[in-house]
Amino acid sequence: MDEPSPAPAPGAEPESATRAILDAGLKGLCPRCGQPAIFDGWIKFAPACRACGLDLSQFNVGDGPAAFLTLILGAIVTALAVVTEVKLHPPIWVHLLLWIPLTIAGVIVSLRIAKAALLAAEYRNAAREGRIDPRP
Repeated sequence: MDEPSPAPAPGAEPESATRAILDAGLKGLCPRCGQPAIFDGWIKFAPACRACGLDLSQFNVGDGPAAFLTLILGAIVTALAVVTEVKLHPPIWVHLLLWIPLTIAGVIVSLRIAKAALLAAEYRNAAREGRIDPRP
């Protein structure tokens, strides 16, 4: 006889939900229909999912991912540039050819992933902007 699987710990997210958020981030999938139809361009959200019509303007991804990723990526690129300079002493043009494209590509790719994952997490958790009801 099969034993029942243990219940997840309180506050723990099921693996399938985590996987759905990761897939949405990595592949740009709509959180409702699972189709890759949420972006108009590299990092701009479409007004609505082209497949199922989910209104994407209701989600507030904001500038948090951009600021956070810029700081992280900036620290990584700076550390790599310093190590490269100390170990190899390349001319400045090598630094320019390496770090500028790497930084631009890294920001675009990581921002696309982070924005889509955050949108999927907001959809899954039914997150909405906070409101305070005025009391008389």
